[in-house]
Amino acid sequence: MPRNKKGKRGGNSSSKGSLRQEVLQLQLSKTAVSRAGRNGVRGESGVSDDDLASEVLSHYSSASESASVIEEATGEVVDEQTAQEETEDKLKQCIDNLMDKSAKTRLAALESLRLAFSSRVLYEFLLERRFTISDCLERSLKKGGGEEQAAAATVCALLCVQLGGGVEGEEGFKMLRPILSSILIDSCASLSARQSCARALGMCCYVSASEDAEDLLKSIGHLESVFVGAYPLGDGTLPSVKAGIPALHSAALQSWALLCTLCPASRINTILNHHMPCLHTCLESSEVNFRIAVGETIALLYELGRDIDQEFEYEDCDALCDSLKNLATDGNKHRAKNDRRKQRSIFREVLHYIENEDFTEEKIQFGIEAIYIDGWMRHRIYDAFKEVLESGVRHHLQFNPLLRDIFGLGPPLILDASVKASRISRTEKHLFNSAAFKARTKLRNKVRDKRADVM
Repeated sequence: MPRNKKGKRGGNSSSKGSLRQEVLQLQLSKTAVSRAGRNGVRGESGVSDDDLASEVLSHYSSASESASVIEEATGEVVDEQTAQEETEDKLKQCIDNLMDKSAKTRLAALESLRLAFSSRVLYEFLLERRFTISDCLERSLKKGGGEEQAAAATVCALLCVQLGGGVEGEEGFKMLRPILSSILIDSCASLSARQSCARALGMCCYVSASEDAEDLLKSIGHLESVFVGAYPLGDGTLPSVKAGIPALHSAALQSWALLCTLCPASRINTILNHHMPCLHTCLESSEVNFRIAVGETIALLYELGRDIDQEFEYEDCDALCDSLKNLATDGNKHRAKNDRRKQRSIFREVLHYIENEDFTEEKIQFGIEAIYIDGWMRHRIYDAFKEVLESGVRHHLQFNPLLRDIFGLGPPLILDASVKASRISRTEKHLFNSAAFKARTKLRNKVRDKRADVM
């Protein structure tokens, strides 16, 4: 996997370099004195949790304080390597704080790492520290409270996205999968922790899935065991569930749908036969977000079925379309206005796809590049990364080799003025992206075929 290279050290004049060092040293000294005088709970390191979290965030949202001070003193921006070293020092402190005795300190460190991992590509930095971080995350998942478990699971997913689909990512996933699965299926665990583990399990397995089908099968099975709790009872009625459970069912179902895109044709046929009737009934759920997750999953399964057989059709397709039409025109006043609008929009899309194979294309722009979401499988994959990376998804689409490979973008672009001036047309971009994604799908299908014998 390509690695990020540190910038070369700048500074042509020794006097300017000395001035930079003096100003930086002065600023760091002031910062140290300021820290020492602040109140608040501190871990063994002696650094305030809130200070450390805000400092790491500032590195990823704006120029560092040191760079600003030096710029004012010398009229020059601090060189790239110095900024990189400062950032890495703060990340090292966060990693150290993951082992602190204070739960508040650990939570602050997890939040800082979440912000850093989602907003930057840190492959080289994490490569030599991945075992230490994985150990700390495993400890938080095993011994932390619900809030800490939820935060640690999210960082697990981000760590896998950072390390990519190579050996390093697979090692991390094999280490963390058992504890993520254990919390997910534990009915006594915190709902927020279980929901976070559902998303992390799906993302980590998708990124790190190898030709060995064992981890994939186990992950699919654990996710299934959670959302089938929403399936109809023997008399055909839907079960009553406690508050918060539908959000867990939605997270598990969406992660399961993501992993279905990796399954061989034989497994897809089994899934279609077993799950389509139950998912059809779940469209009657009273929870709007769960209904939407069910509708999108039905559309994705339809797409997978048509990949195998272009003539695929659900045996009770007429009744399914009637249900979708009702949801696409739902005007019940007891539902929130925004919920009704969102539901109608999505179920119109699902209905059009099932009836006519129509899908309204969505363009995702980042820099001078763009990807086109032109199918339900691609939609689920992009949404899964967006849920984990949040506002950092566009940065990762530009610079993370994993996402660029998944979406067929090729290596990260290095542009000069002449390249920027000669942008390719929208149509050319669309054709290129579609062809690249289809090529990657074919490669995935080859892996599926290799798995077919064991699934």
